[in-house]
Amino acid sequence: MAKFFGNLHLVLLTGLVLALGMMFKFAGISEGSLPVNASSVLSWLHLFFGIVWIGLLYYLNFVQVPTMPAIPAELKGGVTGYIAPKVLFFFRYGALLTVITGLAIAFVKGYGHRAMTLNGVTANENLIGIGMWLALIMAFNVWFIIWPAQQKILGLVEASAEEKAAAAPRALYASRTNVLLSLPMLYAMVSANLG
Repeated sequence: MAKFFGNLHLVLLTGLVLALGMMFKFAGISEGSLPVNASSVLSWLHLFFGIVWIGLLYYLNFVQVPTMPAIPAELKGGVTGYIAPKVLFFFRYGALLTVITGLAIAFVKGYGHRAMTLNGVTANENLIGIGMWLALIMAFNVWFIIWPAQQKILGLVEASAEEKAAAAPRALYASRTNVLLSLPMLYAMVSANLG
């Protein structure tokens, strides 16, 4: 048991196999069954990557950033040297894969252009379009503001003390902007899919 649960990759692979088993078990068996197609698989992946992305956004803003001032100086290196770079890796790629799968869903289902131009046939298409634009802004913040600033702050790239000091509020403001935008974005995504 310890060997199994000690191996994250094995746990993820097992979860993937179970999810695929459920997909095919409940697909096409009877009237009203769920289809297994590109759209359903993309939706499942989109949800998974979105949980990774937004979960880490909330972890960073609700736990790590507020706790850092209380951590003794001799222990901060454990967070900045080991935990934060790993968190930011999954944070960045969670954002990227959430956006890619979300756009793929919209275009596979045929409403991508209408949603992106907010010229939907239905209110749901316009609402999902707003959610898509909010997610794109948030992903831009992750890749082009937060990540470059964090690379300086964490010492992953060469930066002077002044550059590190300037990067900290820039990263914080972009991250807090993403928290702010995440609430209407989540509303748009969930509500548009209920209709």
